[in-house]
Amino acid sequence: MSSSQPQNTAVLPYPVRSNLPPKSVLTLPLHPITLKFEEVVYKIKLEQQKGGFCWNGTWSSKEKTILNGMTGMVCPGEILAMLGPSGSGKTTLLTALGGRLNGKLSGKITYNGQPFSSPIRRQIGFVAQNDVLYPHLTVAETLIFTSLLRLPDSLTKEEKVEHAEHVINELGLNRCRNSMIGGPLFRGISGGEKKRVSIGQEMLINPSLLLLDEPTSGLDSTTAQRILTTIKHLASGGRTVVITIHQPSSRLYHMFNKVVLLSEGCPIYHGPASTALDYFSSIGFSTSVTVNPADLLLDLANGIAPDCKRTVDEEGGDSPQEGGGSTENEQKLVREALISAYDKNIATRLKAELCGAVDMNNNPCYAGATTTDSYKWNTVKSEEWGTSWWRQFKVLLRRGLKERRYEAFNKLRIFQVITVAILAGLLWWHSPPSHIQDRIGLLFFFSVFWGFFPLYNAVFTFPQERAMLIKERASGMYRLSSYFLARTAGDLPMELALPTVFVVIIYWMGGLKPDPTTFVLSLLVVLFSVLVSQSLGLAFGAILMDVKQATTLASVTTLVFLMAGGYYIQQIPVFIVWLKYLSFSFYCYKLLLGVQYTDNDYYECSNGDFCRVVDFHAVKSMGSDHLWIDVCIMALMLVGYRIVAYLALRRVQVR
Repeated sequence: MSSSQPQNTAVLPYPVRSNLPPKSVLTLPLHPITLKFEEVVYKIKLEQQKGGFCWNGTWSSKEKTILNGMTGMVCPGEILAMLGPSGSGKTTLLTALGGRLNGKLSGKITYNGQPFSSPIRRQIGFVAQNDVLYPHLTVAETLIFTSLLRLPDSLTKEEKVEHAEHVINELGLNRCRNSMIGGPLFRGISGGEKKRVSIGQEMLINPSLLLLDEPTSGLDSTTAQRILTTIKHLASGGRTVVITIHQPSSRLYHMFNKVVLLSEGCPIYHGPASTALDYFSSIGFSTSVTVNPADLLLDLANGIAPDCKRTVDEEGGDSPQEGGGSTENEQKLVREALISAYDKNIATRLKAELCGAVDMNNNPCYAGATTTDSYKWNTVKSEEWGTSWWRQFKVLLRRGLKERRYEAFNKLRIFQVITVAILAGLLWWHSPPSHIQDRIGLLFFFSVFWGFFPLYNAVFTFPQERAMLIKERASGMYRLSSYFLARTAGDLPMELALPTVFVVIIYWMGGLKPDPTTFVLSLLVVLFSVLVSQSLGLAFGAILMDVKQATTLASVTTLVFLMAGGYYIQQIPVFIVWLKYLSFSFYCYKLLLGVQYTDNDYYECSNGDFCRVVDFHAVKSMGSDHLWIDVCIMALMLVGYRIVAYLALRRVQVR
């Protein structure tokens, strides 16, 4: 495997653990990254109404500072842990370091002295707090598909699969390799295993910089330790690791090399984890009680001095105010004292160390990237995407078919469609030709059911995949166009199979024209309507990206299309007649009538008298001419709705 790696990587001059298996992920060549961030400030705008509860038509714009002057450095082989209470800015800073933060960001973030760029992005692994995984894929399938998408075309398919197998072995996932990930509706692998799968997805690219957001969140202490041991194991190969963590146990805390402590977006400590308590003791915040260092740091970040905390515990108070503890004003004073001490004791020294490129223990960071390796990195031609468009399309199509096969052909959906088809076939059982109104009603039922059923199913598509789409596009895994077309093509066999079964059942039970050509044309019209309806549902979902809002809009739209479909109202008032031309149900109904009846078809309009079907008032009001124009209009709707959906997806912010 190592011989297949890109030639621009540099062999890391770090000792590799001797107990690693051959071709282990940790033995692959790395391009070590020294991460520096200097005076990082991030602000967001808060829109507020002027005039209290009564809005006078104006808005006031106020900025809120999320990060304020964050500075630090992490060297290869180190783990930097960012601690702080909820809302302190940990995740925001981590997102900024990963190049995924949109908005008003100032300061300087460099990777081996270089700004963020596409080649650097492919050296960064980002593991979000929530494990965004496809529930119906197995562990092995998840990692293999990710490997096929993210690894470059310079590797063969077999080498990519082999690389995924190495990651599975490295992370101890062999036991559950053939188990489904699982989701809210069915049980899958455990939380710790899901977290390791998420880490494995990033390890596939052999990242030099690994960023993890709350990797132990929601896990028991034993599982959390296993996860952090895995991370420590990965860092030992020379990777630069940054994690956010809310409240680590004592044994987890001592696995960190460096710690950054945040309080309301401001740094109050940056340095070795082992000397944090000594530092705070030196500035007057010491405790005689043996505590978990992380607990003391979080108390300080909340503005609670150790003596205040002790008073609360001794007097049994439920809150700081009850036990003689710190008030809000006292907490503010504690934070101000900590920030002042940071500026006086740490900030100046930290800036000097950043300039000298040494770590907090006065050990020089790997500086190869600042000279020759930096030159190599910038001069190597890099493609924006790891694989070609066609390869991305094929892999995404295969993955989509595997993931959605359970969703599209679940027993409830099949039961629903077949039951409706059989029930409708019994209601219209062998309708005689003289019952022209009943037959026309059956054709309208075709257009309504397969106009609205696919629309409601399609509305859920993009809102449900939004998190996955954002995650994978932020990693530069594939082009949006390849994803969109693969999603569209993958839906065709699944979305068209059930309508075909439906038409086959109800067409012959309902006694429609027993002509093979007419049957095939009727089926094609229904399938065409399914695609147009699905396109509109995709557009609604992509524009709103909210299931409730999109479903509400779909309900209103289907109601309007139902009324303007040409069956209930034959003579629509002139000032609103344009509404029916927006309804794909109208065109589907008209095409079905045009396919089913010609000028030579007659029905018994009274005893012994026969009349032409095209003269029947319901058929005549629709008309049977210019059918190809109707086909072209539906084709324009099909293409237009999907273009709208694609453009709406492009507007989704990728972080």
